[in-house]
Amino acid sequence: MVNPSQKDQAWIPKLFKKKVCTTFIEQPSEAGGPCLCQCGNARSNHISVATEDAFGAAIVSKWVSAQHTTERPTDAYGEVEFVGTGRRPSKFIRLSDTSNPAAAYALVTSQWKIPHPNLVVSVVGGEGEVRVRAWLKDVLRKGLVKAAQSTGAWIMTGGLQTGVGKYVGEAVRDHTTASTNSSTHVVAMGIAPWGMVENRLCLVNPKGSFPTRYIRTVPASPFSPLDANHSAFFLVDDGTVGKAGGEAFFRARLERYIAQQKVGAGGAGSIEIPVLVLLICGDSSMFKRVSEAVHSSIPCLLLRGSGGAADCLAELLEETLPGESLKIKALEKMQGKFPDNKLEELVEEAERIGAKRELVTIYSDQEGLEEFETILLKALVKACRRKSEAASYLDELRLAVAWNRVDIASTELFCGDIIWEPHLLQDPMRDALLGDRPELVRLFVENGLDVGQFLTWGQLESLYAGAPEGSLLHHLLERRQGIAHEPASPPECPLLDRSLSDCHLSQVARILYELLGDICAPFYVGLHPAGQKGIGTKGLSPKAEALYRTELSPNPWTDLFIWAVLLNRGEMAMYFWEMAPDAVAGALVAARILRELSHLEMEAEETASMKDLAMRFENLAIGVFNECYRNGEPRAYKLLVRRSNLWGGATILQLAHQAEARLFFAQDGVQSLLTQNWWGEMEQNTPVWKLLLTFFCPPLIFTKLITFRSMDDDLRPDLFQPIELDSLDTDVKTTIGDMMAEDTASPFPTSPRRFWLRHWRQFWRAPVTAFLGNVVMYLLFLFLFSYVLLMDFAAPPASPSASEIMLYIWVFTLVCEEVRQGCFVGSQPLLKRVRQYLQDTWNQFDITALLLFMLGVACRLFPESFESGRTILCLDFMVFTLRLIHIFAVNKQLGPKMIIVGKMMKDVFLFLFFLGVWLVAYGVTTEGLLLPHDRRLPWIFRRVFYRPYLQIFGQIPLNEIDAALIAAANCTYDPLAILMEEAQPCTNTYANWLVLVLLVVFLLVANILLLNLLIAMFSYTFAKVQGNSDIYWKSQRYNLILEYHSRPALAPPFILISHLHLFIKRHVLKVQSTKGRHFLLELSETQNARLLTWESVQKENYLVAQKRQKRDSDTERLRRTSQKVDQVLKQLSEVKESERRLRTLEAEMEYCTTALAWMVDVLAQSDIAKGRKAPPARKKD
Repeated sequence: MVNPSQKDQAWIPKLFKKKVCTTFIEQPSEAGGPCLCQCGNARSNHISVATEDAFGAAIVSKWVSAQHTTERPTDAYGEVEFVGTGRRPSKFIRLSDTSNPAAAYALVTSQWKIPHPNLVVSVVGGEGEVRVRAWLKDVLRKGLVKAAQSTGAWIMTGGLQTGVGKYVGEAVRDHTTASTNSSTHVVAMGIAPWGMVENRLCLVNPKGSFPTRYIRTVPASPFSPLDANHSAFFLVDDGTVGKAGGEAFFRARLERYIAQQKVGAGGAGSIEIPVLVLLICGDSSMFKRVSEAVHSSIPCLLLRGSGGAADCLAELLEETLPGESLKIKALEKMQGKFPDNKLEELVEEAERIGAKRELVTIYSDQEGLEEFETILLKALVKACRRKSEAASYLDELRLAVAWNRVDIASTELFCGDIIWEPHLLQDPMRDALLGDRPELVRLFVENGLDVGQFLTWGQLESLYAGAPEGSLLHHLLERRQGIAHEPASPPECPLLDRSLSDCHLSQVARILYELLGDICAPFYVGLHPAGQKGIGTKGLSPKAEALYRTELSPNPWTDLFIWAVLLNRGEMAMYFWEMAPDAVAGALVAARILRELSHLEMEAEETASMKDLAMRFENLAIGVFNECYRNGEPRAYKLLVRRSNLWGGATILQLAHQAEARLFFAQDGVQSLLTQNWWGEMEQNTPVWKLLLTFFCPPLIFTKLITFRSMDDDLRPDLFQPIELDSLDTDVKTTIGDMMAEDTASPFPTSPRRFWLRHWRQFWRAPVTAFLGNVVMYLLFLFLFSYVLLMDFAAPPASPSASEIMLYIWVFTLVCEEVRQGCFVGSQPLLKRVRQYLQDTWNQFDITALLLFMLGVACRLFPESFESGRTILCLDFMVFTLRLIHIFAVNKQLGPKMIIVGKMMKDVFLFLFFLGVWLVAYGVTTEGLLLPHDRRLPWIFRRVFYRPYLQIFGQIPLNEIDAALIAAANCTYDPLAILMEEAQPCTNTYANWLVLVLLVVFLLVANILLLNLLIAMFSYTFAKVQGNSDIYWKSQRYNLILEYHSRPALAPPFILISHLHLFIKRHVLKVQSTKGRHFLLELSETQNARLLTWESVQKENYLVAQKRQKRDSDTERLRRTSQKVDQVLKQLSEVKESERRLRTLEAEMEYCTTALAWMVDVLAQSDIAKGRKAPPARKKD
């Protein structure tokens, strides 16, 4: 069977090659030694062509890889599993030293899925069995590997378990063992010569190894095994065996290629990937290696004190000045340390290195405890500082962004000494956004970057196009572009990267529409014609394209907030939410988007992260709204029902309902608003009996039986409010009814007639009145329905009675009301209104009941289907009656119990599954044992299902089961007679004892085990839901109040009067509804701006309170104490270092004093100083 990985990588041998020696050139050896080729292989290991050309080999004295080898498809690639290490398999490939570095880099990032590097540290030197000092091990473990983890770097080594590469691997292993975070994986990449790998033949498999088992054996010199702590291996084949250095050419080319690539996936960054050569020790070949690197503009870091070439170069550069020749000192230092026949060549290489000394940095163990990544950063940007302008620091800033070193950026680049122009920060800002660097984004904004000038439509599209390839947003955009449905790439070009360079905001708008639904108007409409369906990019002129891409976003913070939420970047989204307006609505939109994305995400960890972030945003919305409610109830109410222009005309209540933000609905401010809308202008403590009495006797409205709230009291608080930020509106009212009152010119009634008319409207417009009317009339409807079914339902040809005709008329009014709710409520298009209507469960219940009624009436009209009609209507009555449950939702005691019952129904269905399995098992078995001759299907089904079910409740027919109690009767064993019902079937008494045993076991399991299981499930569900049932009920209460708020005052069957009144008022007189504004308020631009300003002030207050609370927490105090302790320890170490230097200086001064005293004595005794002035005497204190 073909491994899927093997099938996916079958193209690799066509692209990557190996080298095979084609000319056997004998290597001079001692007498009696093995006959070897200069490539290192024996004659028997050469192909026939290489050994047959004896004449060609005789005239050639030196073997050259480029001339005497040929390339063939590689036969070693895939995954290698190191036996006994417990590590996951590493990637590897055997490839020619002339392979294309672009293809190798694409193989690592695209096929092997290793993240793109932000830095490449190429560790060179230290080959062979070198002695590594303790401080150097600390540099590798605590410095290099830690820096690689924090910066996202690749560490390139020789890949073999020898020399410095071995210790780098051990440092990587120690870091992996100590790390508790799976995302902190350090990428160590080994580039080793194929001919130096011990036991390399086990890696050979022309079809690929997935994986191959690599067993470490005792290496024979000069071979070395692969190091198991590396993530990937390039096994470079130059055709030699047992000769080191064959990988150097390919490794240098790969480093130069990576240094030309941009940081980030797909090269989305603004800076090339920095590559640094780290020289540790090293032999004579390292001079040329460093020289080639610096002349390729690749910086080098020398570890002084490691010995070899590193120490020699460090001393030369420290003891000479720029521009000074190094030849004389180089000869002095190299003699005796390096081969004499190479000294001239080495001196020339040292001279070339000295010409590029600005690219070389020297580090020793005596330079203090500075973090190694800071040393790497300084080494990389050392050559960039040639002037004092901010532009000269731009590369350092870009590196700080790539490595996410906000500490370096804030302390060294934004300390006040450098004046940054805003346009210089735009590329680093884009890198910080794409690299998910929220602290750096905040730093840029605080230091002068104007987001309004930064974010254009083109910039926003590039941010969406730069979404990580593995993210859900990338997948959704790919699906919109159709990339995922294109045919797969041919084997010749498998490394082509699928980009989103042509991503348009119209595709993002479509994704947002799918996530947010119909409540929000579409985003980014009409921006880019090229992104619209049916219009190609050729229809847009280059000038129009340029104008579009440079057009500034009117709401940059909101656009960035949406982008961060779609990518599930929590900290980034939090910062943008803090900066964006309309905080409560924005937080609820984010909760909705994240919860919808969590349903689409396949990764469990990412799904949990999305749900947690959605909950955080819901809590933020709750916190800000509660702050608003505490500081101003009227404005908080207005905030809930105003249409948000920023979020497509949706209100906060609509967004909360769409986001399933149940905790938000449970807040006191929201419930207070709903309660005020529920009671309208009546006092909330009005008894129900007064409402019912007034409902049946409307003239009581004009008495004092019903108390209405006075508008004077509602308006009085605003008359005394100071004209400050709190007084953002001049017409703020404390009740929703007054706040959206139709008559704004004169809110106070001026005549008794208007007073009566106002009270009349206040009573009949209240949702509680409509609710009570519907409850009473619905109970009368059920009474009429039951009376018709039981007492007055005559069969045709008798005509329907008066009560039956009244029932039909009543149901017709119910149909009219459902049509009105589904087609004429709201301002959205008809299809959207119908779709939204059908999403409600109770509306589906109503439609089912009405359709069943119509079907029953249709069957009832004909004699042959009369009984079917009666049956359907009887079932329909049950459906209509169950509809009463919805009415209980308004009650504070019964409403939460409905939630608990609904949750328990799920437990019942799960229980029925287990019970059904046990019923079938027992029923079929007993039926086969007792009545094997009965072939009547209806009776078989009854005895298999119905009889065991009744036995659970104690109805056990022992006279049909127990042979001792079966009475003699006229029965038969003839199946045909039983089928023709000529006689009853006889009970089979064979193995009757087994039937009784099964009965006992069945009752034991069903009555004791399963029923107690059901009770336990109910108890668990009740205990689990009881605490949250109140929250669920409060969120569902919104739907009920909204439903009755939009209903006419009269209930069926009198609702036709209200329908006629509404038709005349809306379509004939063209009078707009004022009642609908209780949940949908349009504000002027000035009022909207003032309200959002007030909300922003409350948001700032809430965030300040949260930060203060966090600062006062024990965890934060411990963190600050830990930071202070670290600072003290750092200062103590600096003090100790200063003391050491002072002691050294004192010793030097003492030596100088002694030497000078000796010189004075010598001069005094000599003839030179005779007759001259005496030397100065030392002054005493």
